[in-house]
Amino acid sequence: MFFVTEKTVAGMALIRIVSCLIEFSAAMLMLKFNRVDSALKINAVLAFVGPVILMSVMALGLFGMAGKIPTSKMVIIVLGVVLIFYGVTKG
Repeated sequence: MFFVTEKTVAGMALIRIVSCLIEFSAAMLMLKFNRVDSALKINAVLAFVGPVILMSVMALGLFGMAGKIPTSKMVIIVLGVVLIFYGVTKG
């Protein structure tokens, strides 16, 4: 199907696949419980999982690019990620 030679890309994709499975499982649990209060609790857990997945994928990608791009560009990318989280938490 896909031939991936870059281990970092494979790791990033694997983390996203796990994220997809978590999201799908949560949706199925919401349907199983069929109650708004239960669905809100499950959604609250997903609100925590999403940023953890984002940070994991970004960290893995940044480690994979560490020796390939100049330090100044790496700092700009890291600042961009920090600003995303700042905007989400302070927004």
